[in-house]
Amino acid sequence: MNEAAGHGELGRLRASDADRERVARVLHDALGEGRITMSELEQRLDTVYAAKTLGELEPVLADLPGASVSPDLPATPSPRAGSPERRIGGTPGSTFSIAVMSGATRKGNWVVPPQHNSVAFWGGVEIDLRHARFAEKHSTITAVAIMGGVDITVPDDIIVEVTGIGVMGAFETKNKKGASDTAPPGAPVVRINGLAFMGGVEVKRMPRETESKRIEE
Repeated sequence: MNEAAGHGELGRLRASDADRERVARVLHDALGEGRITMSELEQRLDTVYAAKTLGELEPVLADLPGASVSPDLPATPSPRAGSPERRIGGTPGSTFSIAVMSGATRKGNWVVPPQHNSVAFWGGVEIDLRHARFAEKHSTITAVAIMGGVDITVPDDIIVEVTGIGVMGAFETKNKKGASDTAPPGAPVVRINGLAFMGGVEVKRMPRETESKRIEE
């Protein structure tokens, strides 16, 4: 098989959530290096999260040196169905969620990195951890809302520690109806800190969805 044919077949492979998050990290790094602008980042991220195949991810990296799209290796089997340990492990997702006079969302089957920074300035960020995995047992989410809002939804089968500060705003935790007060032994631990200045950060604890319910959806 020649190289061109192999490249074509690779481009037709379905992209995973980990593939999309890996490309998103490359784009955020490119922003930090001054290779692309914030506007270009937002446009390319729209393409990334809408991509269905690896081929659709390639154009957003085409002009960035050393960047390429390659499929992840299959994830290792979970230790026990239904155990907390099955949610720990995987390739870390994006370390940033930024909304400047706009919106940003992190939800679905993504992998939470050890440190994730969320900034909402005159905008809104939604982070949903109900279907997420965690790269490590302990993770920190730093949420900063300036005249904006950050909403973080967590399932009640993980341990959550909230230590943020509200200044002319609110940094609060709410337990939704049916949410358990305690998480099972060995559960992932997420610490949420940061600042809400003339804005709001709300952490909502929700009942864990069962695997059967997720399959039905």
